[in-house]
Amino acid sequence: MHRYRSHTCGGLSATEIDTTARLSGWCHRVRDHGGVLFIDLRDHYGMTQIVVDPDSPAFKAAEKVRSEWVIRVDGKVRARPPGTENANLATGQVEMFVTALEVLGEAKELPVPVFGDVEYPEDQRLKYRFLDLRREKLHNNIMTRVKVIDSMRRRMKEAGFNEFSTPILTASSPEGARDFLVPSRIHPGQFYALPQAPQQYKQLLMMAGFDRYFQIAPCFRDEDPRADRLPGEFYQLDVEMSFVEQDDVFATMEPVIRGIFEEFAGGRPVTPSPWPRIPYAEAMAKYGSDKPDLRNPIVMQDVSEHFRGSGFQRFARLLEDPKNRVWAIPAKGGGSSTKFARQMDDWAKGEGQSGLGYIVWKEPAGSFPEEAFGDVNHPAFKEGERRLLGFGFTRSVPEDVRAAYEAPEAIGPVAKNHGFYETEAIRKQLGLEFGDAAFFVAGDPEKFVKFAGAARNKVGEDLGLTDKNRFEFAWITDFPFYEWNEEEKKIDFSHNPFSMPQGGLEALQTQDPLSIKAFQYDIACNGFELASGGIRNHKPDAMVKAFELAGYGEETVVERFGGMYRAFQYGAPPHGGMAAGVDRIIMLLCDAQNLREVALFPMNQSALDLLMGAPSAPSARQLRELHLRLNLPEK
Repeated sequence: MHRYRSHTCGGLSATEIDTTARLSGWCHRVRDHGGVLFIDLRDHYGMTQIVVDPDSPAFKAAEKVRSEWVIRVDGKVRARPPGTENANLATGQVEMFVTALEVLGEAKELPVPVFGDVEYPEDQRLKYRFLDLRREKLHNNIMTRVKVIDSMRRRMKEAGFNEFSTPILTASSPEGARDFLVPSRIHPGQFYALPQAPQQYKQLLMMAGFDRYFQIAPCFRDEDPRADRLPGEFYQLDVEMSFVEQDDVFATMEPVIRGIFEEFAGGRPVTPSPWPRIPYAEAMAKYGSDKPDLRNPIVMQDVSEHFRGSGFQRFARLLEDPKNRVWAIPAKGGGSSTKFARQMDDWAKGEGQSGLGYIVWKEPAGSFPEEAFGDVNHPAFKEGERRLLGFGFTRSVPEDVRAAYEAPEAIGPVAKNHGFYETEAIRKQLGLEFGDAAFFVAGDPEKFVKFAGAARNKVGEDLGLTDKNRFEFAWITDFPFYEWNEEEKKIDFSHNPFSMPQGGLEALQTQDPLSIKAFQYDIACNGFELASGGIRNHKPDAMVKAFELAGYGEETVVERFGGMYRAFQYGAPPHGGMAAGVDRIIMLLCDAQNLREVALFPMNQSALDLLMGAPSAPSARQLRELHLRLNLPEK
């Protein structure tokens, strides 16, 4: 028999009953039932219940065992007594009666628990990550990660792609974040950069004629950590293809990403093909985000025309400036009482806003009194007069009166000053009924759009409108090529500087730069940007002109992107691709709250590796070898 095990802790079943076996693993839980010891023995593959009674030669050794000790046991496999089977375990029909036990590794008192799902401070968990990774949920997350990456590789190879490894030590590149720099000992005073992405290398592979590239690529960005991005390093499914247009990339990659989600979604619905294609401007106007959560059915609408010259002076005055608009966020079911509307108003103030205008529609008073038809002075109207028009019951057309009388009652500060017929027009545009509500944001959309998107998300979440049990995908297209940098008073690249502008060189020469759109696209899923890509600008003159408009001269392009610039001079094929965030995909599939729950050894929110003690101060010898001297800020 093998020195440590004949079976894994997940390998015993009813077919091994009455045979002898040897297991090794960690003591997950130790229980004393009236002198008989029960130990749940755990390894990577599963768990087996072992039993040691006072008659066993191993009993004295077993009495000393504590949680997370590593032991080896020999014994006989037997069926569990009737009524004690555990359907949640693969080995739940059997147990092992132990005859010999050897302690392979003792464990001190645990600084973080392994058994159960107890919440513990994150820094403590990361400092003892090797213990944290023993926890069932986290262990399963990591194994899901392994399987997802295997699936990615298989699907990419089936689609005709080859996996290439690109350099880690490279030159600095403007990818939108700070580089991690590595000083060169051989070339004093010069630095390598860790790649923010393999962007230039994968394009150079297309220049070299390799046609279809992919890589599970490590990427390094010196940026502030957040829940949906790991500090320091992350992984992406990096893809590039030659002789393609935008639709070719969509047709190739949509089945890959959709297939991965269908494989690991656990039965949750995944958007069928073809996925919606939503232009950037439309996404911002309808959802307040370029990565909309489409599980939320709320679609915002522009209701500016209903407020021009209206009795609601706050909005009417704002609309005197032509750049200002009023957007409505319809809230089905949000008007059962005014409590929810007031809560949203309080939330908006907590977000630094002055408040959130709203209308709540209550149930109408009743049906139109037919005996009063044609008589606007009939007593039946007296009760509803104030509610109907607000500014006085003066209309003489009975059909108008009938519609007003039977309409839902609108209440709230906006309705109070806006007038019945104008408020009713808003309700009809939004498709709302009694028991519903609408919230309003007003001003310059460029300034309020982010808040409007957050308000849409909160309304959908709080009213239970967002279906959490599905994956909703869309392609977001037609991103602006440039944006205005208010701080530096200049034009900057909005997204990827290597994308092809729609209209090519002619657009760069003749259009307002801020009006130019790019062949740039993202995959949005459940409120996250899951992938980003574009068709590349492979024309040398167009590349130089694009950088020139962003303030970079041809000399800068040659200096910083010399390899790619030279490659474009010698027969560059049209090409394009994308990169999908591996960590984010796994986070969504595992229902994890942040990326640290799906990464092996992540840093904390302060970009510190508490397990390995990084970053750390270099020694004086290392600094001398690198010809460096520290100029640290004063404490």
